[in-house]
Amino acid sequence: MRLDLVTIVVEEYGPAIGFFTEALGFELAEDVPATTNDGAPKRWVVVRPPGGGTGLLLAKADGERQREAVGDQVKGRVGFFLKVDDFAAAVRRMEASGVEFVGVPRSEPYGQVVVFVDIAGNKWDLLGPPVEDQ
Repeated sequence: MRLDLVTIVVEEYGPAIGFFTEALGFELAEDVPATTNDGAPKRWVVVRPPGGGTGLLLAKADGERQREAVGDQVKGRVGFFLKVDDFAAAVRRMEASGVEFVGVPRSEPYGQVVVFVDIAGNKWDLLGPPVEDQ
């Protein structure tokens, strides 16, 4: 058993795909036409970290209720966690791509961490190994 996908509600597919693939380095795993439960056209868009693992289903908001969820899926808390082996390189790549950081990188007993905001407005922790492990 494994957790395969987590949904991120986004305003538009294109910019979201660009953010996750270019700024974060994810791979576009799937992008195919699909339909909603009521038969309206949509896309099935999945991005995953390199090498697989749990993916993100990028779901375009459909209706006012879903548009209200864009960027507020966990009500302002950090709700997503991206772990990297090379923390400094990831921060540099993300800064070069214009990713918004909340605060500055810091060391905690569990590793290096900095909060960033995705294209939809959700907060994430970027996590790296503890400084002494590098």
